[in-house]
Amino acid sequence: MKNKSVNWAIIGPGKIARKFATGLKEVPGANLYAVASRSMERAENFAKEYEADKAFGSYEELVKDENVEVVYIATPHVFHYENTLLCLNHGKAVLCEKPFAMDTQQVKEMIALAREKKVFLMEALWTQFLPHFQFVMNLISTEKFGKLKSMKADFGFHSPFNASHRLYNKSLGGGSLLDIGIYPVFTALSSLGIPEKISAKAKLAKTEVDEECEMIFTYKDGVEAELHSTVGRETPTTATFLFEKATVTINSRFHEPATVTISTEEGEKTKEFGVTANGYNFEAAHVQEMLQKGQIESDQMTFEKSLQLIGLLDEVRRKIDLVY
Repeated sequence: MKNKSVNWAIIGPGKIARKFATGLKEVPGANLYAVASRSMERAENFAKEYEADKAFGSYEELVKDENVEVVYIATPHVFHYENTLLCLNHGKAVLCEKPFAMDTQQVKEMIALAREKKVFLMEALWTQFLPHFQFVMNLISTEKFGKLKSMKADFGFHSPFNASHRLYNKSLGGGSLLDIGIYPVFTALSSLGIPEKISAKAKLAKTEVDEECEMIFTYKDGVEAELHSTVGRETPTTATFLFEKATVTINSRFHEPATVTISTEEGEKTKEFGVTANGYNFEAAHVQEMLQKGQIESDQMTFEKSLQLIGLLDEVRRKIDLVY
């Protein structure tokens, strides 16, 4: 794929797809070729707005188009598994929105099929590729401020209860944990790894999904990660890392392009990263790089990391008795 444009397609033209399509415009060599929805009208409207070449009224039609090279899957969580298998079985590279699937078994099957078909597959956890996040992860790995002693991260916003809305609808994989709690969990995994112990409690909505979830991950030497997600109220949505010689905070809406404040004995300074796009361009550019190298797996958002992440989410769900 060197020296030529990459034909992207989108399945599920909703809110997150709009953000991705906006970010894709900033990626050199990226062409939004097609979009598919179960509603032809929605597909056509999205294609017109984002200048896609083709619109399809079914996912099956899209994956049969030989010009489609990579598909961004932006459907609700519960459909990620079947949509990914459909694309992989038709030889289409896949960038699937988080959570990768509903549980570890589904993720294992997706990865196994990607390996069998020798087709690229990656979970679209865009935070992994953002400059500020990589900067903080580098501080941790290099121990610039000493060892990481603890961290905490939260993600919360207010979404009024609506039993049919995907956030509260159990049949669509609703709840705060899989939708936004995944970001604090991912940040703990990225910074501290797999915990030795997990404790969690949740406030359940009337539809039996978690409106709010509180988690504590415990590591060796007493290191802890304090994590929180809620769709019931606004929270600071920051991530704070306590090192031996500094406190580092990813400021509000830590999962998207943000500033980082470093506090030491010498004082406090805030670092900006000059990101002018919405941030989805970074993961899309990474996918294109992997495709150009002929890879079937990302060297950053690896299969192993996705398996570890879904494993942690499964364990938290067991702790709060959330069964889909």
